[in-house]
Amino acid sequence: MIESPERAGGGGIARPWLASYDPGVPAEVEVPEITVDGLLRRSAEAHPSRVAMDFYGHQTSYAELDRLVDGFAGLLQRSGLGPGDAVSLHLPTSPAFVIAFLGTLRAGCVAVAMSPLYVERELSVMVGQTRPRLSVALDVLLPRVSAARAELGELLKPPEGLAGIITTGIQDSLPVPLRWLYPIQQRRLGRWHPVPHTPSTPNLFRLLAAAPTTRVDSPARPSDPAVLQGTGGTTGIPKEAVLTHRNLVANAVQCQAVLAGEADAPASVLCALPYFHIYGLTVAMNFALALGATQVLLPRFEPDVVLKAIDRHKPRYFPGVPTFYAALNGHPRIREHDLRSIEACISGAAPLPPPVQEQFEALTGGRLCEGYGLTEASPVTHVNPVHGRGKPGTIGLPLPGTDARLVDLATGKDVSGPGLVGELWVRGPQVMAGYFERPGETSRVLRDGWLHTGDLATVDADGYFAIVDRIKDVVIVSGANVYPREVEEVLVCHPGVAEAVVVGIKSAKKGQVPKAFVVLKPGAETTVDELHEFCAAELASYKRPAVIEVRASLPRSNVGKVLRRELIAEAQAQDSRDQGGAAGH
Repeated sequence: MIESPERAGGGGIARPWLASYDPGVPAEVEVPEITVDGLLRRSAEAHPSRVAMDFYGHQTSYAELDRLVDGFAGLLQRSGLGPGDAVSLHLPTSPAFVIAFLGTLRAGCVAVAMSPLYVERELSVMVGQTRPRLSVALDVLLPRVSAARAELGELLKPPEGLAGIITTGIQDSLPVPLRWLYPIQQRRLGRWHPVPHTPSTPNLFRLLAAAPTTRVDSPARPSDPAVLQGTGGTTGIPKEAVLTHRNLVANAVQCQAVLAGEADAPASVLCALPYFHIYGLTVAMNFALALGATQVLLPRFEPDVVLKAIDRHKPRYFPGVPTFYAALNGHPRIREHDLRSIEACISGAAPLPPPVQEQFEALTGGRLCEGYGLTEASPVTHVNPVHGRGKPGTIGLPLPGTDARLVDLATGKDVSGPGLVGELWVRGPQVMAGYFERPGETSRVLRDGWLHTGDLATVDADGYFAIVDRIKDVVIVSGANVYPREVEEVLVCHPGVAEAVVVGIKSAKKGQVPKAFVVLKPGAETTVDELHEFCAAELASYKRPAVIEVRASLPRSNVGKVLRRELIAEAQAQDSRDQGGAAGH
């Protein structure tokens, strides 16, 4: 069982950024006293016939979605599940995810969304930490999920009448005739591995078809946990952030306050982000529910599919990551598609290169706004103005109702002024309750309501914040701090460089030196020597990469964020091998 946590409070703080807000954006937002599924109920009552979800042409109205969520919630409750019980979801962005997620919350349970890409070891860790009584899984993932659950056996306490797993397939949510054609296509690609539905692994939509249509009102309170969201946090240790209903509702309403245009105007949101990640969950799904908008659901980002969806649905909003927009900018047939419907996009999870922003805004006529967030804040805390002055290279302004400050790591005092760097602390209704069953970790990052982000930042006189780097990623060269992001920004200015990541490696003389991993643009013939010469002209000697390695690609997470830890581990392993070889001579 997952208990309801207590929230800490704090005093006031100056907000110079308010003067930079777009006209009409409030300093504070009124967070409704509802649970997350209440966002759906509210929009279903206001716009019952409006399309809530479109999945490759299969449309579901708000009234129908609300009924399906009631059906799943009732199923859980009749099986003995309720407040505090965890339900894990192993699904891509799809109608099944939306229904199972909201139904889980409406039953009073806690949702644990896990990546469908997790291997068995990763699943075992997450299942062991969160102990879900029930899992809803894509049918092709059944062997993996079953194995992870089997390791804990009766400790998971499966619900009455269910063996612990409900399954569904992508084809279940497709319209006819795509529902019939999908298996044929997947079989040709060698990806069709159907799993028979049995009494122990019943099909989600068959259960819903047989479920009573009784209205269900969530027994949860806004202060209760809604989600256990996996994160490495500021220390890199796998754990789960406890996000309450109020946290998630608040962040959806905050995003609505800075993004939404005309009130109650029909709109659609292109949803290609994974919903099992907190970024997609909030800025795509929950934002759309709060706005009463249509979710145009895509299980993954594929440029051709995205462009066709834009042509067909004319979405007003398209949240994503920089790699989404860069891929569309470089699409060979981009000029054949009309992207002018797009009004606003939040770009998160990684720094947004200014050239990518400029080109995408020219294509759409809309605004691509770099933002910032972290799982522990549901996740959004900052974003550049949608209509007013955006500052490229910054994460923009704190959201309404959000406080932010910079704190000197040595003195613990606030710092402000041009170029002064401090750790970014944030406070607001979107900040998590804590880490699940990790009081020590919680106390290290959450104090008096302030979330210590672990990111170093600056702030200018207008209240625009800019991330300098992660505290743990700073490279200390002979006692001097080198911020990898600064070196990366220099490298990507070279005409032959598409991407660059800089990490620290050991040095017998200097303690650490920077190493750069670089991906070249297609067709570029740039050499490592040229890159060293380029850095020599742009960076002080101690900041220049001692080693530059050209690679075909960089490791990435599900949302496109470069997995810096993998590169650091690789560099450390190489360093160990080099030292071992040296020791042998």
